[in-house]
Amino acid sequence: MLKSAVLFSCRKLHFNIFAEDELHVGFRQALESWPEKFRSKFNYSTHPITFPSENAREWRKLFKPCASQRLFLPLILKDVDSLLYVDTDILFLRPVEDIWKFLSGFNSSHVAAMAPEHEEPRIGWYNRFARHPYYGRTGVNSGVMLMNLTRIRAKHFKNDMTAVNLKWADLLMPLLHKYKLNITWGDQDLLNIIFHHNPESLFVFPCQWNYRPDHCIYGSNCNDAEQHGVYILHGNRGVYHDDKQPVFRAIYDVIQKYPFGEDAVHGLLRPLEEKLRDAGHTYCGRVWHIFTKQLQESVRELQKDKIR
Repeated sequence: MLKSAVLFSCRKLHFNIFAEDELHVGFRQALESWPEKFRSKFNYSTHPITFPSENAREWRKLFKPCASQRLFLPLILKDVDSLLYVDTDILFLRPVEDIWKFLSGFNSSHVAAMAPEHEEPRIGWYNRFARHPYYGRTGVNSGVMLMNLTRIRAKHFKNDMTAVNLKWADLLMPLLHKYKLNITWGDQDLLNIIFHHNPESLFVFPCQWNYRPDHCIYGSNCNDAEQHGVYILHGNRGVYHDDKQPVFRAIYDVIQKYPFGEDAVHGLLRPLEEKLRDAGHTYCGRVWHIFTKQLQESVRELQKDKIR
């Protein structure tokens, strides 16, 4: 994920990496080993996994060990105005700064931005199975989430627990206590509940900015990706590491194996196109061109930068 962000971005990046303490040394060793041309494109900070002490165990076991950490970023990163949160199974196929531009499209009420969980209600999870409130028709997916932390810290959120609007820090624990027996996807469900009651505060961006297997395993249903290509790939369900969705695994493998600084057409784009053509037996493989459409442009820019 970090490699793909650095590869295609033109602006300098700062990564805030949240991980278990024993992983920090490995992160530093890996990132410091990258060639100087790419290492100079980013700074980074490593942070321990941190939850409120009185309920740390409860938050840690919610869905997956670190998943609910994102809920506490406004309270931990007090000096940060805005950030892009991404799950670790994200791959950028275009510059990070392009999704960052959505922040300038926020109106005065918006505090965060996410993509819909589903485009097609007939295969939607929230509208068919959820036992709690959720945002919009099909809910939202929190794997790629722009957050204006300053606004989140300042806002008083409407809720269904009290007639009084609550600050973020005062909202989370009561929300978990009310819904913990009714939620399946942990912190994502809590975010859906929050923005169900505060829909004016959420900016929704199109599905190609958080493209998941659900967008193609039953047939292509992300129209924006069909028109413009996939911008950010989200390999949830472990699809980078099994053979169920070879398109997703192919993109992961090619980016992982690509040596920094090598010709990106022959070292990245061509090997990927070959792998994708072999995936035509799957629904995602039948629309393989949407996975390279934006990548071709990103590779062209990478080649120009190499010449400069």
